[in-house]
Amino acid sequence: MKSDALGIAIQPCDPAYMPKGPQGQKRPADVIGNAVRVMQIATGEIAEDLPDTGKDYARKGGLIGGPKRAAKLSKKRRVEIAKKAARVRWKRHEST
Repeated sequence: MKSDALGIAIQPCDPAYMPKGPQGQKRPADVIGNAVRVMQIATGEIAEDLPDTGKDYARKGGLIGGPKRAAKLSKKRRVEIAKKAARVRWKRHEST
């Protein structure tokens, strides 16, 4: 859809064009609605929904991916990886 006078694209009023936050959360489209939401959070009427920290997010992935990776590896390969990790740990302690 284009504006005839300006020749720029105009988006129709459609929920798909509503602004979203960095994690995809819905936000009020107008300034007053956003101000009301900030006031509600400040007064404790509603709880602020904060995203998980990156560390927690990575931990969730590791709890899922680690066992899956271990299941795919052969016993011989798992032993090789464990020995290499042990050598690195002991080498680090020897140098201190």
